[in-house]
Amino acid sequence: MPIPVLRSVHVHPVKALRGFAPAEAEVQPWGLAGDRRWALVDDAGKVVTQRRHARLALASAAPRPDGGVTLSAPGREPLTVEAPAPAGADGEGDGTLPMEIFGTVVRMVPAISEADAWFSAYLDSAVRLVHLDDPARRRPIDPEYALPGETVSLADGYPLLATTAASLDALNSLIAQGDHADEGPLPMNRFRPNVVVDGTTPWAEDGWRRLAIGDVVFRVAKSSGRCVVTTTDQSTGERGKEPLRTLARHRKDGSRLIFGQNLVPEHRGIIRVGDPVEILD
Repeated sequence: MPIPVLRSVHVHPVKALRGFAPAEAEVQPWGLAGDRRWALVDDAGKVVTQRRHARLALASAAPRPDGGVTLSAPGREPLTVEAPAPAGADGEGDGTLPMEIFGTVVRMVPAISEADAWFSAYLDSAVRLVHLDDPARRRPIDPEYALPGETVSLADGYPLLATTAASLDALNSLIAQGDHADEGPLPMNRFRPNVVVDGTTPWAEDGWRRLAIGDVVFRVAKSSGRCVVTTTDQSTGERGKEPLRTLARHRKDGSRLIFGQNLVPEHRGIIRVGDPVEILD
């Protein structure tokens, strides 16, 4: 059996938008550097994702050295947005806005009004662009799966999501045998991972507890429950039935449909495409 290696790295500067695939990335305690530090919120302060607006799959955000982003989307002129200045102490009056993300309230720094108008026009729905200024103190990980003091960016729940190429191949084989075979094979971007591992057996990640990618060690928090975003074609914004239909038949854990594993880094470091992946526990 070949030694598993890191096939690709993926960073999504704005939550729900297209990501990019650098050759290497810095691992920070709350996730990859620059990953999901921006998000959209509606008038009620709730996070807006592809669950509600599939068209977000067609928009992208190119990172800038200063932490800002350059936005692009079909029918819109590109817009450069600088990272706003960090806020002071938490609470009302510090320049932040409360944002609800999966039942948790996180205080965020608003972007320029031009960014709000840009996204609102694209989605034909009132939204605001907000920035996570200090991931070290804004959003703790679910304490059931975290150590004291561990935090996360604006990812769904954990700093990194890992998937394997072999498991996607196995899933696509199952899809080919099902009622919606014409929807497959699916690409990995349906699952929006941060790291993709090559050279494993299918579903090997189910047994991972700790692993090292290059010199960086990660703890596996829990498997990743999947949602309707995985049914969204990331190149067209159209929705189908797969992979949820097949996951429901073959990869169900209670009420959750699972694919991939959520990781928490044990320390900082750099990971690079081609790094060996060692399963420690």
